[in-house]
Amino acid sequence: MTTDQESRDPPAASRRKELLAFFVLAFGIWPIVAVAVVGGYGFLVWMWQIVTGPPGPPAG
Repeated sequence: MTTDQESRDPPAASRRKELLAFFVLAFGIWPIVAVAVVGGYGFLVWMWQIVTGPPGPPAG
């Protein structure tokens, strides 16, 4: 029969999988997503300014 402490602690293999998933997300997936979002926004602003011109008062 297991004690209360043993039933609350996850097995070592499960903990290792959880840590691996955390590190893949924290140092692999999310940095790529962050760069893609910022780059996509920059590209969108760039294309918008090509179509509508740069911000500011009209030249005259």
